[in-house]
Formats: sequence, structure tokens, C-alpha cells
Amino acid sequence: MMYAAFRSIGAYVPAKILTNAELEVMVDTSDEWITKRTGIKERHIAAENETTSDMGVKAAELAIERSGLDKSQIDMIVCATISPDYFCMPSTATIIATKLGLEKVTAFDLSAACTGFVYALSIAKAFVESGMKKNVLIVGAERLSAITDYSDRGTCILFGDGAGAAIISATENKSEAIIDIHTGSDGAYADLLMTPNGGSGSVHDALDREAAGCFMQMKGNETFKVAVRTLTNDVVEILEQNNIASSAIKHFVPHQANYRIIKAVGDALNLADEQVVLTVEKYGNTSGASIPMAINDIYEAGRLQEGDLMLLDAFGGGLTWGSALVPFAGKGI
Repeated sequence: MMYAAFRSIGAYVPAKILTNAELEVMVDTSDEWITKRTGIKERHIAAENETTSDMGVKAAELAIERSGLDKSQIDMIVCATISPDYFCMPSTATIIATKLGLEKVTAFDLSAACTGFVYALSIAKAFVESGMKKNVLIVGAERLSAITDYSDRGTCILFGDGAGAAIISATENKSEAIIDIHTGSDGAYADLLMTPNGGSGSVHDALDREAAGCFMQMKGNETFKVAVRTLTNDVVEILEQNNIASSAIKHFVPHQANYRIIKAVGDALNLADEQVVLTVEKYGNTSGASIPMAINDIYEAGRLQEGDLMLLDAFGGGLTWGSALVPFAGKGI
């Protein structure tokens, strides 16, 4: 039987940093308020000529190098993003493929907001285990600064830019296999977090309304409550269904949206501080790039070792959510 293994990780963040102190000049807010409410101190912002695909390529190149594969062995690319290079077509994944020098490779985008990387992981697992593909590159890449309203203090403090990528490869070694992935959605809560303009479901009669609708809009308090409840229920369920105790989790890697949400879920699972991966302070919310960027951080710090069990957990606009039990396979245990 063929299994899917999480082989490698890579990430990229732009050089420019936007601090809370700089935001204090832009909108009516303060470093104290932002830190207390979100845990965020700074976020990275893409250069003017830096696209989502540019960042995705840099993360992908690092993941490919660390996997030990030649890039010609990649036979599918899935890009999770809500800030693509082009909103209709072509997909950002096809642009990433071309910039990597890959021809005739299966490539497509998916839109699941902050849960995008977990969704991409589930797709890669399915393709590999079915035998249709052998080495899948999954990318979470976001230039959220392009769809952030920097006059809206409720959202502009939250979001940053960056990319993360991973290689999911076929293996016959069950000990390397991705154990389980849960994904779900509920469109009844769609208005809690959305960009209302740009699709066939949004008709505006004034240019100012049309422009405003291109930015992310969020009902913060309602989103917070649903996120904590949904994330907690989902991770409890995936652990119970796989008979895995929370103490067996080496790294809990949640979507890095808000420290208070992460803390609430970690406490519900009785996780120790050293089990919880936190990067929200220095990157903010990077949506689909958030989880792979966090995994990359612990990898580069020497904390992620072959065989370590990760529990991924995400929640995003849609609403969407997902969790995954993933051993880090590396180049082979």
C-alpha cells in the first residue's frame, strides 16, 4: 500500500516589516491595544513589485532543495491563496510552475482562506495514496497587504505577507504516513469574514462601494467566538478518533491568527507551552501561509526532528476549518 509522507518544509517572508508603532501613525490604535487583543507585534509586507507567486516560488525552492528531490520529480502543484496574482485566471499555481521551470505539471489553486494549507495537504494525500501522483508541492502564499484596508483599524493590524511550501511524497513506510486529516465548512457564516466584491454574487452601484468591497472585511467578535469553539471541537475529535493523547503531540501548529484563540485551544487540550508553536507575534495572520511558515520556523530552529508528530489546526473565511495529524518524515526515517 502507498502512503503520503510530509517530506520537507520551506518558507519565505518579505524584507519589509510593519510594526505596531508604525500602525499607530496610520490609524487610531496603539501597540498596547494590538498586543493585548492579538499578540501581534509586527508583520512583513511584500515589496511593491513582489507578487504572491514570487513569494511562493522562493518557499517552494527551499522545500524542494530540502526534500532531496530534483524539481523535475514534482508532478503536481497546489497553491492555497486568497490573494492570487490574478483573481480569475491564470491560477497562481501555474505561474509558480513556470517560474520553477516545470512544464506540463498539474497545477491549480484552491480557496479555503486560512484553512487553505490543510485543504491542500488533504488533496495531496489523496492524490498520492491513489497512485495518481508521487511528489506533490503544496504552497500557501499570501500578499494580504494587497487586499487590506489600511484605514480599517479592525483588520489592518492583523494581516501580513509571506509564503510556505511543503513536499508530500509517496512512501511504503507506514510510520512516515500522514495519519489523518479533517476538513469542513459552513457557508452560513460567510459574512463573518469575506471580501465581498469581485465575483458574480456581488453587484455594486457605486465606485466607492465597489472599491471598498475589494478589501477584507471581518466581524471580529463573532469570528473569535466561532473560531475557538470550532477549532477546539475539531482537534478533540481528530485525537479521539485516532486514539492519540494530546501528550503524544510534539508540536501543535495552529493557524497564527490571534494569540488569544491559540491559547484557548491549547488550554482546552491541556497542552504544555513547549508543545504550542507561536509565530503570530512576528508575522501576524498570513492566512494560507501561516501554518507552513510556523512549521518552517521550528524546523530552522532545530526543534522539528524526523518522526516528530505534528497536530495542525486551522480556521478561516468560508467558514472553513481543518486539522491534521502529521509525522515529519524528512528525507526518510
